[in-house]
Amino acid sequence: MRRSGTHDIAFARLTEVSREEILAHMQDPRVGEHMPLMTESWDARTVDGFIEAKEACWQRDGLGHWAILCDGRYVGWGGFQKEGEDWDFGLVLRPDAFGLGLGIALKALDFARADPRISHVTFLLAPSRRSLSALDRLGARFLGEVEYEGRRFRKYRLDMPGAA
Repeated sequence: MRRSGTHDIAFARLTEVSREEILAHMQDPRVGEHMPLMTESWDARTVDGFIEAKEACWQRDGLGHWAILCDGRYVGWGGFQKEGEDWDFGLVLRPDAFGLGLGIALKALDFARADPRISHVTFLLAPSRRSLSALDRLGARFLGEVEYEGRRFRKYRLDMPGAA
């Protein structure tokens, strides 16, 4: 995949991508390296449950996770999930698309800025993540360590200027 130049980044519903592509993505061992909540290997049933859970977020909150396409090709998933008072942003890319993360995040954050419900976005990162420069460039501030589903994460917050 090209890492330089202009890319056409698009967001689609997870139901619009083949389950086989999602399964192959999530079975790559490099994907789970920074995902402490991913404790089991994925199979077709896991993919179905994952898509069902993410679609339930769309039904409940009117927003959720997307399939992310770059130049028409599936490169991962990510988006926003309501966690208490926070809209948490997550991004899980295929290894061959790791270099696209900042551009994808910027496009998603533009979406969040346009949504009057979103006054700030949070990010939960595994302690194993070493490179946090993208969060600095975005202007996110470190809030501290938190426990989520029995696992530790570093929590960051980015205020959305002009949001209600």
